[in-house]
Amino acid sequence: MFNPNEVGINNGNIFGFPYSVEESQIIIIPVQSDITCSYSKGTAEGPKAVLEASTQLDFYSPYKKEAWKTKIAMLPLNDSELIDNRKIGVLATTLIDKLENEIPFTEEDKNLYQKINLHCEELNSRIEETSLTFLNQNKLVCLLGGDHNSPLGLINALSKKYESFGILQIDAHADLREAYEGFTYSHASIMFNALKSSKVSKLVQVGIRDICPAEIDIINNSNNRIKTFFDWDIKNDQYNGKTWEQQCKEIIKELPDLVYISYDIDGLDPKLCPNTGTPVAGGFEVEQINFLIKELVVSGKKIIGFDLNEVGNDEWDANVGARVLYRLCNFLAL
Repeated sequence: MFNPNEVGINNGNIFGFPYSVEESQIIIIPVQSDITCSYSKGTAEGPKAVLEASTQLDFYSPYKKEAWKTKIAMLPLNDSELIDNRKIGVLATTLIDKLENEIPFTEEDKNLYQKINLHCEELNSRIEETSLTFLNQNKLVCLLGGDHNSPLGLINALSKKYESFGILQIDAHADLREAYEGFTYSHASIMFNALKSSKVSKLVQVGIRDICPAEIDIINNSNNRIKTFFDWDIKNDQYNGKTWEQQCKEIIKELPDLVYISYDIDGLDPKLCPNTGTPVAGGFEVEQINFLIKELVVSGKKIIGFDLNEVGNDEWDANVGARVLYRLCNFLAL
């Protein structure tokens, strides 16, 4: 029996929990990929870093009574998949370097794009298949990345299980670019791709503070399918006296009854995630987002899954990421 007051055990499972995949209520799929990262690599090793840091947590939760009794299991890390993803990531980096330095593409480069896009498509398909396996067992499924392309397979799987749901996106970036840098499944294209599913009725973005004009056009032309709460507007309203509680109610009001949470850790203040793929000044404290998700649960709306992405391969980033992951599991279990 798990004792939350004793030292954490490095038993290969997240948080050192003793629960098997078969008996667990919540299944975490790790995705070790940062293939299309366009600034800093390293988030492919994020799941391993979070796993290693997770046994150092203390397990009392103010949000869920005896939270450590929730049976959670993370699928094993696949070293061969990480090696394959790294090899493809190197190819992607050569193409990105050519773009940034205005070096003309060769015919071979065009073939590389096809190879990279196909690899990412196959990765997404495997995640979708794995997700559906556990969803069909009435388990709750979430994902630990990796770059922000990682959860597309899970989102597609949920689109087959639910008739309609919304996405609550915590992020510094809108991720609405179409095939950014030529990659169909870019980390900067996750929400553009997720919205291809008609089952995603609403996208509510929170904390966005790095965005291009084309993405602004997509938001403005979305017929309110996308609602974006920009970081600068959130801060300006707070400077003028609006409370975070009031702002959370406005955010939650925009969401439908079923909600998937997509949590890019760069939505937080970069002092908490300095080694994330693309850090941006500004953002939130961890407890601000915990408060938002708690209010979402209190409102009666149901969380159907989540992803946590872009955690850097660094002890501090993993320390924060493991605690964010535990709280997300607490809220999902509610």
